[in-house]
Amino acid sequence: MAAADGGGALLVPLAGDGAPAGPVLAEPDLVEAVRSRPEVTRWVWRSTAELYPRLLAAGVRVERCYDIECAELLLLGHAGRLGEPRSAAAALARLENAPVPPDPPARSAEPGSQSSLFDPPSGPEVPFEGLLRVYADQVRRHETAEHPDRMRLLTASESAGMLVAAEMHRAGLPWRADVHRDVLHGLLGERYAGGGEPRRLAELADEVSAAFGRRVRPDLPADVVKAFSQAGISVKSTRRWELAELDHPAVEPLIAYKKLYRIWTAHGWSWLQDWVREGRFRPEYQPGGTVSGRWTTNGGGALQIPKVIRQAVVADAGWRLVVADADQMEPRVLAAISRDRGLMEVAGHDGDLYKALSDRAFHGDREHAKLALLGAVYGQTSGDGLKNLAALRRRFPLAVAYVDDAARAGEEGRTVRTWLGRTSPPVALAGQDEEAGIPQEGGEAVSDGGLARARGRFTRNFVVQGSAADWALLLLAGLRRTLHEQGLRAELVFFQHDEVIVHCPAEETDAVTEAIRAAGELAGRIAFGETPVRFPFTTAVVERYSDAK
Repeated sequence: MAAADGGGALLVPLAGDGAPAGPVLAEPDLVEAVRSRPEVTRWVWRSTAELYPRLLAAGVRVERCYDIECAELLLLGHAGRLGEPRSAAAALARLENAPVPPDPPARSAEPGSQSSLFDPPSGPEVPFEGLLRVYADQVRRHETAEHPDRMRLLTASESAGMLVAAEMHRAGLPWRADVHRDVLHGLLGERYAGGGEPRRLAELADEVSAAFGRRVRPDLPADVVKAFSQAGISVKSTRRWELAELDHPAVEPLIAYKKLYRIWTAHGWSWLQDWVREGRFRPEYQPGGTVSGRWTTNGGGALQIPKVIRQAVVADAGWRLVVADADQMEPRVLAAISRDRGLMEVAGHDGDLYKALSDRAFHGDREHAKLALLGAVYGQTSGDGLKNLAALRRRFPLAVAYVDDAARAGEEGRTVRTWLGRTSPPVALAGQDEEAGIPQEGGEAVSDGGLARARGRFTRNFVVQGSAADWALLLLAGLRRTLHEQGLRAELVFFQHDEVIVHCPAEETDAVTEAIRAAGELAGRIAFGETPVRFPFTTAVVERYSDAK
């Protein structure tokens, strides 16, 4: 175990039960303490965000770690206590039956000072002896988990994800500011003094106003709804799909305005000035940022880069971007976790899973096969979705039963877990995941039955999406290790859900492509055991991110 002590460190070897296996050593320099111990197979520490950036800045790479605070979050969730403070100080207080301090408030990223993005939030200090007690207690709590081996794998992979996140932040996504400016100029036109809307947005706003016959602010939804009402058209919102159904001359310029306005505010000139430094965009990734285990970012919008802006993601001279998308990942994960023989056989090939499914159960109708499978995962059980689901259930009963059981458990308030043991949160917390579709606490009131059904839809998807997130962590860990072991200069620079980007010299692209393929298959075996299910990728080797799709 290692703990920072000013510029130095306190170190102690650990036994399998988490207890100290030797004397505590005080080292004057953390970096040298880690650098001089290459024989250490795994470093245990309070927080990767606290220590690893300092090591990376000094050129020290850690192969494996155990992040105590990441593990605490997962272990609390497994015990049905998600939402309780997860800091090491809180964990120690629970052991001592003392008042539990709240977690420090979430820190906003500071785009103007990207070097500090991984600085941990301030919080109560924890003595080294206290950290040892917390870790030993976590070792015991792993043993009492529903599936101890899977839970240990989950906390290990989440800790590996923290290492990857820190390394991706340091490497940065290659970004050409000049290309970005050219794209913005082509889309938005000239910028006006004073920070007002650029020319094209101003023109579209004038077109919207002219269509209504009065001045309308297209950036204000209430103003747009009022304008439509005065024109005799009732609209509930200004969402694009609702506007597209209207017959009014304001619709076309309004939709165009909304699209460009989003680019201007989210990835415009101000964003470029704040977030791109020395040819790199360095977002702060948050592994497990949602309750389902998907990653988020703290500022910068890295996981919502518009396709048109991806033109600015350009490899360095002589380098390439290897962009890999996992093919139909969630249906393949459902096959693996449900152990449905028929679906595993369908998912046991690299080809189009939906086409293979349609040949088995939908008379060659790929679209119906896709709607049926996604409907089973996401809970579309009315209209055509109900008919498609019935056909799916006849051919793949175990797969449909798996998500049906998860939905029923959610409706009844019972525990639902991913394959490795990430646990669905209580009802109120489930609503904090934007993808759950459940009203947040304090939001619009719904009946108890409505909330139960909403939670059932969430848990139906949670067991699949969360298990896919488990697989993705193992993919990243395996890919990271392979790139290092092969001595490649390649760097992991981007990850979101089912897509990974590696920046590498042109001569390494074949090796990187193979490393990604092998990591996906290995992740499947480690996560789900030996099954026929394959986890293939669609891979593109490009100079620009926008050319990958």
